[in-house]
Amino acid sequence: MLPSLAEVLDLPVVRRARPRVVVGADRLDVPVRWVHVAEVTDLAHLLRGGELVLTTGIAMPDDDGALRRYVTDLAGVGISGIAVELGRKYRHGLPEALLEAARETSVPVVCLERETRFVEITEAVHSRVVSEQLAELRTSERLHTVFTDLSVEGAPPDRVLREAARLSGCPVVLENLTHQVLACDLNGEDPGILLTSWESRSRSVRNTRRTVHDPVTGWLVTMVGARGQDWGRLILVCGASPAPVQTVLVERAATTLALGRLLERHRESLERQTHRTIIAGIIDRAYSDPEEALVRARAVGVPLTGRTLVAVVLRLRDAGTGLATQARLSDVAEGAARICRELRLPALVGSLDDIRVGVLLAAPPEEDVERCLDRLAPLVHERVGTETVIAVGSPVDGIRQVRRSFLEARQVSDVAARRSDSRPYHRLPDLRLRGLLHLLRDDERLQTYVERELGPLLAHDARHGEDLTAILRHYLDAGRNKALAASRAHLSRPALYERLRRISHILDADLESVETCLSLHVALLALDAVRDRLSR
Repeated sequence: MLPSLAEVLDLPVVRRARPRVVVGADRLDVPVRWVHVAEVTDLAHLLRGGELVLTTGIAMPDDDGALRRYVTDLAGVGISGIAVELGRKYRHGLPEALLEAARETSVPVVCLERETRFVEITEAVHSRVVSEQLAELRTSERLHTVFTDLSVEGAPPDRVLREAARLSGCPVVLENLTHQVLACDLNGEDPGILLTSWESRSRSVRNTRRTVHDPVTGWLVTMVGARGQDWGRLILVCGASPAPVQTVLVERAATTLALGRLLERHRESLERQTHRTIIAGIIDRAYSDPEEALVRARAVGVPLTGRTLVAVVLRLRDAGTGLATQARLSDVAEGAARICRELRLPALVGSLDDIRVGVLLAAPPEEDVERCLDRLAPLVHERVGTETVIAVGSPVDGIRQVRRSFLEARQVSDVAARRSDSRPYHRLPDLRLRGLLHLLRDDERLQTYVERELGPLLAHDARHGEDLTAILRHYLDAGRNKALAASRAHLSRPALYERLRRISHILDADLESVETCLSLHVALLALDAVRDRLSR
């Protein structure tokens, strides 16, 4: 960080010159980038801003207008101040015209009352500036090392945030695209204060660039994402004036989080890793020819050709974090694989993510799929645990449809994890629109859709302390029946009409259009699903 003018004046070599601030005592916090010695008045075009100009004043004009132009030109390029040594031309004080111009342009002016060697001042200040720059480079290198190591280790988000908070000394918050907190390290701050009304305050801070600082909240905000797809924002609560190194820190932390999401690792046996790779290739469409999956599966002893294929997802009901959860997930995968071998059911078994295990079941031609599931499910509950949810996708006849079956089963597992019924396994017909949106709540595309449809209205409510979003919800829940909506909102019909006009203007939407209202209603349900993730 560059030294301030006050710090420069406090240097021993400058103090020996007996500096006296005659203008701008309230602006001594201005940073000094360099010191420029000059005895000419045609100087402004040579400067870049941030310089402290040292002069004996010997070449300064006697004309008041010329003096004013001298100061005005220097102020125009953004100098840090003017220091004039008394004794050569001005013995006891500086001309009033120069001082008036300095006051008008807010340029600090300092009198040096004792003769001094300017070269000693420039050497001292420049040494301080270069030392600060070297310190920033060392700090930047340290940050690079820390976050590179975290990336290589595949550190979880909570550890990345903990390191960011430790290195910065500030609270750090990771949020998704709909401004819900995903993780945080508050660095000792009171969560009741820092996280209260988080969504409303976060919506007031917009990213006009990749990384921005909001002076009102004191937040340094950067986008988090990779491969051109942003999925969140990382926020450093650093105060009114962030240091350059803090910007480097928050951007490096965001990059580490993005890489960590791409490079999640799981501790599994070699067989589970092989099965997981094949399943992931099918789901992610990594194979240029889907038939390649059949060849790979056959090579590991799981024939998929000529059989009815069904995706089964085993989901941990209570999603935890850390090594304990990874070990538990590994136990589920190994247990499911053993059960399939005992029942002589050919299957690929491997983890899908941090809370789910995928099973691609290949039912023999002579055996009904329902019978296979009826045999499998009780043993899974018995040996793996009743807290493991079993979700089943639709049976398919070929490898090209397996991806759809897995996506379906994964969605079913998330909704079933929040239910308490005693079914041995769950299928898609149990779901409705709310359930589907709930399952997609972490998808950046759904979050982006919510922001596109409702973002201006939510931002308006946050800025003005209103709740027009609730009025819109009443209107849509009432099937666009305005009388019923007014009754539910406890408003007169004219008051409801006025609010609906404002909502229409804010969203630039026609609330008489069935299609528009349907889109907004779906966005509201999706918003509920996103917010519901935190309330559970």
